[in-house]
Amino acid sequence: MSNEIKLGFCSPPEPVYLYVKNGESNGESYLWYHFIIDQDKTIPVQQRGLIGYLSELRVTAKEFKGKDNIKLDIVVAADEVYVIRTGIETNFAKTFLLAASLVQDFSKPLTIAVTSGEENTVFCRLYDATTKVRIRREWNANADWGSLITEIQSRLTGTSASLSLTPEQPPHPQDLRIKQIRTLLNYPLDLVREYLQFQDVDRPSLLPVSKIDSLVKTMCLAWAADKFENPNDAESSYQKQVIDAIASEVDEVVAIKTWMQQLQGVKAGVA
Repeated sequence: MSNEIKLGFCSPPEPVYLYVKNGESNGESYLWYHFIIDQDKTIPVQQRGLIGYLSELRVTAKEFKGKDNIKLDIVVAADEVYVIRTGIETNFAKTFLLAASLVQDFSKPLTIAVTSGEENTVFCRLYDATTKVRIRREWNANADWGSLITEIQSRLTGTSASLSLTPEQPPHPQDLRIKQIRTLLNYPLDLVREYLQFQDVDRPSLLPVSKIDSLVKTMCLAWAADKFENPNDAESSYQKQVIDAIASEVDEVVAIKTWMQQLQGVKAGVA
């Protein structure tokens, strides 16, 4: 009965994300950690190896400082579902891909281990978890990493479908809209995420258009907060210079840029 589902309170079955880093905490070194987003808390992992079944590779674009960074997600099924997230150009990702490309049977468990190199670099070592034999492939700086990902993923899924080094789908227009305006206004990404979480969604395109419009307005008024003594004046200015301009078929981003330039000019003139 060991597989019987225990009823009652539990933690949601969310994947555990692991990140690779050569760091130190409380005088002890570590090479990977997991991060609790809602607590902004980093938890170092002292164990150097993770035993489990490689189930999927994903290539995703994650925003960092207003730019997209390409990440490799290595999905491992173990006591929990672990997602090892690392930069596609890191030594860890490359040494993992080289070794994993030699594995023919992914129905057997693997040990994915971290090991330190020079100048804070981190490498991956891969082992057959049953025999404890290391799976080793000679280093090749010129390897076709995209082809290796496709090859490994094909063995995992039993198909020959290609895996592109781009997000799986093009950005939704409403997601792109919020990203462009947020970047233009230099509005904190964390506040956008907080707004989305409050609406029980993880991306703008899952919201009704009225809610997205409200988010745009919130970002714009936050930017203009120090340009007016009275918040009502800021909202009136936004209505006239942005909303009315959009109603006259002016592009939204252009309308916001023009509004920002006008307000900055007025403030500079007063100063």
